[in-house]
Amino acid sequence: MKRRAALQLLAALGAGTAIPPGALEEVLSSIDRAAGDTVDVDEWERTVHEYGQQLVSRLRPTGSMAGDLTADIIAVGRLLDRTRAPFEQARLLRISAGLSGLLAIELGDAGEDRPARIAWGTARRAADASGDHELQVWTRGRAAQDAYWAGRPREVVADLADEAIAIAKGTPSAGLARAHAARTYLAADRGDHGEALNSLNKIKETMMRLPETDGSQTVLAYRESQLRWAESYVLTRTGDSRAAAVLDETITLYPSSSIVPIKNLALMQAEALVRSRQVDLGLQQAVTTLQERPDFLAAGTGTLAKNVLSALPEDARALPAAQKLRTLTPSRV
Repeated sequence: MKRRAALQLLAALGAGTAIPPGALEEVLSSIDRAAGDTVDVDEWERTVHEYGQQLVSRLRPTGSMAGDLTADIIAVGRLLDRTRAPFEQARLLRISAGLSGLLAIELGDAGEDRPARIAWGTARRAADASGDHELQVWTRGRAAQDAYWAGRPREVVADLADEAIAIAKGTPSAGLARAHAARTYLAADRGDHGEALNSLNKIKETMMRLPETDGSQTVLAYRESQLRWAESYVLTRTGDSRAAAVLDETITLYPSSSIVPIKNLALMQAEALVRSRQVDLGLQQAVTTLQERPDFLAAGTGTLAKNVLSALPEDARALPAAQKLRTLTPSRV
């Protein structure tokens, strides 16, 4: 087994392809056994945190992290197969839930909707088995957001958000903020300005009660930048005159390396321009945004591009720029 794993490892390195999941662990297994069968759970938790940061500040194209996440999920799964103390087992389940949720996000952003849905189901079950209340809420609140951007039925989005809110029982967390964000999106899309603002206020109330953090951008948390992102979406979709100013402010909250969030905010700016009757400028911005760094996408990129098109007045839908935008819009929409 070790010789085969070593050959797989060397072949992958020589070809510049991904190392097969489990190959490196098999090569190193004898050393690990000799060093003692201990698990550095703290290191695994740091790994989950690092992945969460990388998904916001992407240095690699969308989908390129799926292989690494899958390999780590397999590695943690093997650790779970061994008999361990209940506390350690619960921590490993929590890590599995985090990794599975992050894989679901990466798959969803890459347009792999069915695998993403399966990964979210695993993340929720692992979170429930771990007993981690906050993680139970996050695996539903973030899944509700992703379900919305993937274009799943509104009932699915609402059910996930409602489940997260019910589990939270008023306890503030990033997952609870995300559940309210999903409800905000739904209300904004159906033109219910009052309900959208009400859900937005619930996000703000939740955030006011969250403990202070180091301020790093991560999909596992909910920062001011993400609150402003949700506010930008509501104001843009409802045609609020404050949208342009809030969008400008929100973009400054993200580091320049956060390509995907900034790209999606630029598409919201394009929609806001169209709604303010600056059709040519809006179309130009949308086309330019999609043409730049085309390998860096999120589940919502296609939806936001479609929103620009749907905001166009009837007599502008046949414009060359509008036709160009349709060809650039991700096909999932």
